[in-house]
Amino acid sequence: MHADLSRDTFRPDRHYAAVLAQQGRVQLDADANEQAAIQLHRARTTAADLIGQHGGPRGATGFEVGFLGGSRELDDLSLGGGRYYVDGILLDATRPEPGVPAGEDAPAGGGTPATWTYWDQPDGYRDPERPGDRLPTQFPYLACLKVWERSVTAAEDPLLREVALGAAMPDTAARIKTVWQVLPLPGAQLELADGATKDQVREAFARWAAAQAPTARMAARSERPEHADEPCLVEPDARYRGPENQMYRVEIHQGGPAKDATFKWSRENGSVTLPVDELNGTWVELASLGNDDKLGLDVGDQVEFVDTGYTSRGEPLPLLRVEEIDLPGRRVRLSDEPHPSVGRRPELHPFLRRWDQRSGSRHGGGPGRATASAAKLRGGAVRIEEGCWLPLEDGVLVYFEPGMTYRSGDFWTIAARTVTGGVEWPTDAARRPLLRSPEGIRVHYAPLAWVLGEGSVADLRMTFAPLAAVIPAASERELAAEAEAEAEAEARENAPAGPDGRTPEREEGQPEN
Repeated sequence: MHADLSRDTFRPDRHYAAVLAQQGRVQLDADANEQAAIQLHRARTTAADLIGQHGGPRGATGFEVGFLGGSRELDDLSLGGGRYYVDGILLDATRPEPGVPAGEDAPAGGGTPATWTYWDQPDGYRDPERPGDRLPTQFPYLACLKVWERSVTAAEDPLLREVALGAAMPDTAARIKTVWQVLPLPGAQLELADGATKDQVREAFARWAAAQAPTARMAARSERPEHADEPCLVEPDARYRGPENQMYRVEIHQGGPAKDATFKWSRENGSVTLPVDELNGTWVELASLGNDDKLGLDVGDQVEFVDTGYTSRGEPLPLLRVEEIDLPGRRVRLSDEPHPSVGRRPELHPFLRRWDQRSGSRHGGGPGRATASAAKLRGGAVRIEEGCWLPLEDGVLVYFEPGMTYRSGDFWTIAARTVTGGVEWPTDAARRPLLRSPEGIRVHYAPLAWVLGEGSVADLRMTFAPLAAVIPAASERELAAEAEAEAEAEARENAPAGPDGRTPEREEGQPEN
């Protein structure tokens, strides 16, 4: 997640049940974040174990797909309200009521549809002008759910900032947002014959979804001295030479095979963001130029022009270079005008995200920083070279496994520490760095409907009933036994007292009822 974190300590394979705060100790963000991750992992694992891969509660199952065609210029799909779970992740398709006061300019109800549709779904950002966003004209096709998570900071959602702290104070906590998108999948991609049954469609979709999982793996280490004999061994005197503790983020920018793929990296986990107030050609006016030199911009920096729609679509554009900075005007001039699809709608909260790879000099990592990957940029990002160690800066190196394919947005994080002069990365017994799959983005899929044509939709959703039930009535035998016990108790209470003044409630040694 793009947030200002010290490191990520959540390791599901360690089976930790809780984080214990100890008295008199420093409290770190990593501890609180790990506790949240443990609880979220447990809750979602439990839900997936009980529900299955996907399903919704009976009577409130969301995402019922209906075909809206006919006289419309563009086909559309209605998405029924309700809840649904995918791999234990809760999704809610209920469309909020507008709540606009009635008036001359705001009629009662506001004209807002009762349900979401394919074109206005909250995180879809489909564009009718893009042919690839339109629904297929050839039937059948599958309407499926794509589910993933991303981080949100005050740069994208200003309401997260506590204004009472003052403009000079940084924002506080970030958020993790669950994103759901209903997308079409042409039937040809599922390799199904005409007349396929629902079970056949589900099985074909499961095979397709499994094939979407990333295959890329990466390793990281601190720099190996030139005299070392083992090329993969981390020697005791290998050093991270940075002046500060850092949380490096290596993120795939352009996906595909290695010959086409690129990556970008940040020493601040991609958390350096600067909200945009206005865009005028290549000049960008910012809300601020950063809190300090470390978290600001400098000429030569690579930046990504981002807004909510760009992030949700996950389609990377070339990075831009900062060419000039106007300090009094809080403006920067970029190497090119941002793409027309990004940053023109203020309600999508555009901002610049800084990345730390540099172009030009092979020692362009900023003041006092050295990077040997600077001369290999494509579109502002670093070209992926498999099977060799690629330097980032200050002795941090990364290695991509040969023969893999890459997906835009997938990332790894590397915690570098000055006190040890090394990076935190799993190793084997010989201290060789291990290859790891990406930490994210974790994408989940579920089938919703097999769209056969206008007015013909086969529902592929699953549903489950509540576990709770009414307490069953007692049987006649149980009622008779209860009446007999009550009669015996009443008889004992009404029995006359004996010579010693006691009632014969029970014989000696007989237990009480």
